[in-house]
Amino acid sequence: MGSCEEPVSTGRTLVWGVVNTTPDSFSDGGRHLRAPAAVEHGLALVAQGADVVDVGGESTRPGAARPSEAEELSRVLPVVRALAGHGVVVSVDTMRSGVAAAALEAGASIVNDVSGGLADPAMAALVASSGATCVVGHWRGHSAGMNDLAVYDDVVAEVRAELGARLAAFEAAGVRRDQLVADPGLGFAKRAEHDWALLAALPELVGAWGRVLVGASRKRFLGALLADGAGAGGGPGVPRPPEQRDDATAAVTALAAAAGAWGVRVHAVRASADAVRVAARWAEAAA
Repeated sequence: MGSCEEPVSTGRTLVWGVVNTTPDSFSDGGRHLRAPAAVEHGLALVAQGADVVDVGGESTRPGAARPSEAEELSRVLPVVRALAGHGVVVSVDTMRSGVAAAALEAGASIVNDVSGGLADPAMAALVASSGATCVVGHWRGHSAGMNDLAVYDDVVAEVRAELGARLAAFEAAGVRRDQLVADPGLGFAKRAEHDWALLAALPELVGAWGRVLVGASRKRFLGALLADGAGAGGGPGVPRPPEQRDDATAAVTALAAAAGAWGVRVHAVRASADAVRVAARWAEAAA
């Protein structure tokens, strides 16, 4: 199960391409629900420059209801198995240790747990026994109620403390530190000002945690920034639709790579794949 070796190493920021096998994801819900379409999309992302394909079967958009574990397994396993069979480095985006274990058996080499092990206390032990790389996300609760939990006095300090505690819990369960990647959880129990503060603090977070995955792609804080026009009474206007946020996502990718991010998780790969290569060459010239 899994691998004790690093699944991919490029010497630059990694680009993760997203494959949602869900009917209700905020960005592309339903488009890749059937396995053949999801596999085709995953292979297309690799052709565009993705280093890792992240396959998820549970929507984590605000307010989303959870599928059963059986439904999540039926969505992700055929896709993981097929992509791994093509030699793709696959991550499984799940908060359930049972789904993670089955996906690792099917050929995934990375577990991406946005809940940081809080949704399923067995996740840390599963990661320890498998030897797989694991992304540990900052999280305060399930999607149905997470907006109510977006309350911080100092978001950077609180996320550092809370996510630091989750990383320590994984290590206490026997996970090696070099298996772990930290994700500050942009959009998860965060308002726009929290997301921007965390991005601005990315060099500090990289210094604290080493490997950091940034998941800004198409998220609400970008839609709000790019809102078209003014709303009634001089309000904030209409947020830019998710699929029209990819240029802004690529800009975040470039800045995240320059700040030392280990990886970026994106829906549209090509522009971000170009951005991380420009950032790497720029850093090389500066050195």
